[in-house]
Amino acid sequence: MTRSQFLSTFLTLLLLLVSHQAAADKYALKGGRLIDGYGGPPLANSIILVEDGVIKAVGQVGQLDIPEDFKIVSTEGMDVLPGLWESHAHLMLNGHADYSHWQPTYRERQVSEIMPASAVQLLLAGVTSARDLGANLEDSIEIKSQIEKGEIAGPNLFVSGPFLQYELYPGSEHYRWGVKTVREAKQKVRQLAKAGVDMIKLVDQDQMDLEVAQAIVNTAHENNLKVIGHSHRPDEIRVGLKIGVDNFEHTGLTTAPEYPEDVMKLLKERTATGRVAGGPLFWTPTVEGLYQYPELIKNPERLDNTCWHRGLKPDTIKDIKASLTDPGKLDYMQLTPLRQPTLKKKIAQLKEAGVVFLIGTDSGIPTKFHCQSTWNEMAVLTNDMNIPAMDVIRSATYWPAVMMGVQDRLGSLTPGKQADIIAVEGDVLRYMNILSDVDFVMKNGVIYRQDGQVIEEKLAPKQRQ
Repeated sequence: MTRSQFLSTFLTLLLLLVSHQAAADKYALKGGRLIDGYGGPPLANSIILVEDGVIKAVGQVGQLDIPEDFKIVSTEGMDVLPGLWESHAHLMLNGHADYSHWQPTYRERQVSEIMPASAVQLLLAGVTSARDLGANLEDSIEIKSQIEKGEIAGPNLFVSGPFLQYELYPGSEHYRWGVKTVREAKQKVRQLAKAGVDMIKLVDQDQMDLEVAQAIVNTAHENNLKVIGHSHRPDEIRVGLKIGVDNFEHTGLTTAPEYPEDVMKLLKERTATGRVAGGPLFWTPTVEGLYQYPELIKNPERLDNTCWHRGLKPDTIKDIKASLTDPGKLDYMQLTPLRQPTLKKKIAQLKEAGVVFLIGTDSGIPTKFHCQSTWNEMAVLTNDMNIPAMDVIRSATYWPAVMMGVQDRLGSLTPGKQADIIAVEGDVLRYMNILSDVDFVMKNGVIYRQDGQVIEEKLAPKQRQ
């Protein structure tokens, strides 16, 4: 073969390879019922055209032509939704029952093992976007960067870095920062902003001097960062509303049967101001673990589901299992049976007050695995808290994108948006818990799960089993 013939053959093969790669990046999801995230009537027999990670067109069979170079992926018999958001995850945790053991033991394995395992477990459960609310700053930024570069598989990650609070807990210095003065408040928020966090996590704001807590919020907003605040105590809510917290988390650590009357009045005043106050008041109630704990004690079999093993080393798995041998005797959970009966009333109060719910679960805390938590929250809010299924889906897709200011590219299935798409066999508007077994997961145009099977070669090598 002459040199010119060799070059001609090489270029031909190269063009074929490039052509094949281009074709592989073009998909037509055909046949399923589309729930686009906006809350309108679903679209039967839908077609979604995806090219280079972006949704190019949405239509129906018989009305939207599929180009010949698009690979058809059947979604017949499925509901097709935007990828889910987990709005309150802790990637540094994997369900272990003893924080005092977990934190020092796994401190040096966070970036190499723990956080990547959490990320891939979320993704394969249909969570294509997640907010990581509380972790070491350097670890958070590193994992976020690795996901963005495609070095590891995981959801679009939005991180807060360390909690900001008045008084640190013993042994928590690497992921909690104490703030006691206005100067510290401004300096630490600016440090976080410069490092590249996406939001600020504020806890125990009722223990701070008001001007210190206010400085945290003001400095965050000056840097275009939203503030997520705890709402375990009524005073945390009162102070949070006064200083302008954008999103409250949880429903309270106590056994009080309902929120106080003055708190409800303040909440309604805040939701009545709407855009004037900076948009909706968002609330991530994180109730499913509390609500279902009595059932977990009766039937702890879900703890044996091996989905949470993915990405973890054998000794880590063994350690987590040992910590959960008797979940009914965990110190962490002893008050839960008394808190559980208060949840329906509190959710009803928050709904009446007009807050916008987000789906988040505290995923990673004791007994709560990243591969299970999000769909459980959606099922409890629908089946037990009487929130319409479409509203719950929007709380897991559209609204978190709005809260984070990324609704221009995430949170709904419309042309021009990033192709983060999931599909599940059956009718999710009637049976929310079918999301426990997602059949199809696409993030940014890459298919990670199809026909219920994980596409292992799409996962980074360190994530494979």
